[in-house]
Amino acid sequence: MDRVRWGVLSTANIGRHKVIPAIQAEERSDVVAIASRSLESAEAVAAELDIERAYGSYGQLLSDPDIDAVYIPLPNHMHAEWTIAAARAGRHVLCEKPIALTSAEAEAMVAAAEDAGVVLREAFMYRFHPTWAAARRLVDEGGIGDLVAIDSWFSYYNDDPENIRNILDYGGGALMDIGCYSIHLSRMLMGAEPTAIKASVRRDPATGVDIFTSGVLEFGERVATFSCSTRTEPDQRVDIYGTRGRVSIEIPFNIPPTVPTRIAITVGGDPPVAPATNTTEFEPANQYTLQAEAFVAAVIDGASLPDSGRDALGNLRTIERVFAASGPSGWT
Repeated sequence: MDRVRWGVLSTANIGRHKVIPAIQAEERSDVVAIASRSLESAEAVAAELDIERAYGSYGQLLSDPDIDAVYIPLPNHMHAEWTIAAARAGRHVLCEKPIALTSAEAEAMVAAAEDAGVVLREAFMYRFHPTWAAARRLVDEGGIGDLVAIDSWFSYYNDDPENIRNILDYGGGALMDIGCYSIHLSRMLMGAEPTAIKASVRRDPATGVDIFTSGVLEFGERVATFSCSTRTEPDQRVDIYGTRGRVSIEIPFNIPPTVPTRIAITVGGDPPVAPATNTTEFEPANQYTLQAEAFVAAVIDGASLPDSGRDALGNLRTIERVFAASGPSGWT
């Protein structure tokens, strides 16, 4: 194999507007098919994005012998069913986050992929952006001393009860939708799983979804704190603290592909009055295309992927522990 032929399960906006065009821009990828529960919808998006084939069911696409891999931007509650079906059909899978509703579902997905010998990856695209590559390198090489703490915030405002992000049975809520990023980056930078967790969860009384969740993740002597909300001003930030300095990431998650990005590195000076802060700017980059490049390298070249199915399972287990820690039992 010298190219990966992709099929897409769903005409969801994130695929239509961001991920599919980015995969099409990846030099060893061809998006050859798209499926929807409505053939008319699939045909419309196929025509819009110049995709050769359109299917009126997900099963039809998985039966296409010309498909090597699938991208799954389906609603959260459908991830497990169609990831397992794709793996059993011999298709590699790039699945949107969170990978499943429960760790039990995620375990079944990982097992199906391993049994079929296919690549399964959760689509945390941000980590491939040059800003994160630089930040991780700085932390790993001791540029801010020993890593001590991470603090992150991710929020937007959405109170529409009909929106899928506000439907509990579909995996809605702040923690599953955006808090998963904070958990992921904390585990990534710490290189470990949390040893203890404390959390506070506030739910919408009508829909039951969490609308403001904060967590404290202990990693031995180190700690990661985060807050996520679907009922506050849109914002996002990440600060990484070491024994000798800190790193602040300007746009950590929804990084536009057309604008430069910056990270601020503070080491020394006279903080907080006159810190010695240097700002590093990066040229625009499409993190979704970079994600596709890494996925294709795993499929064609056998390259290792930083976010395997088992890493996705670890992230979901931590999400479950955060919810559990918000109850009367306290730390988990």
